[in-house]
Amino acid sequence: MNTQTVTEQIENLSQELRRGVLPLAVLSMLGENKYGYALITDLEECGIKIDQGTLYPMLRRLEEKGLLQSSWILEGARPRRYYQTSEEGREVLAQLSTEFRSLNQLIENLLAEKPVK
Repeated sequence: MNTQTVTEQIENLSQELRRGVLPLAVLSMLGENKYGYALITDLEECGIKIDQGTLYPMLRRLEEKGLLQSSWILEGARPRRYYQTSEEGREVLAQLSTEFRSLNQLIENLLAEKPVK
């Protein structure tokens, strides 16, 4: 028997949904140089909460895949690592955006056909 409450199930499934779209959100926000904390702030302003423990490993993975490029810039007394979508990242972003819109439309159609009772 499942001991999770409905609220817990909703929270868990909602996190899974959000986790799947975070790379798309990050790539879309890095059309210009940004450092991690500024990216967190910008994403939160758009309604997407992400913590540092999730963001920084994702930035490293996206950079390792060639989708981001980074550079250290000295601001004041401390250097900051700035990230920007690479050329390959922009191509991937364009294709993922198309895929996301298509999938979103399919889900919207599905939900419209089967209203929640």
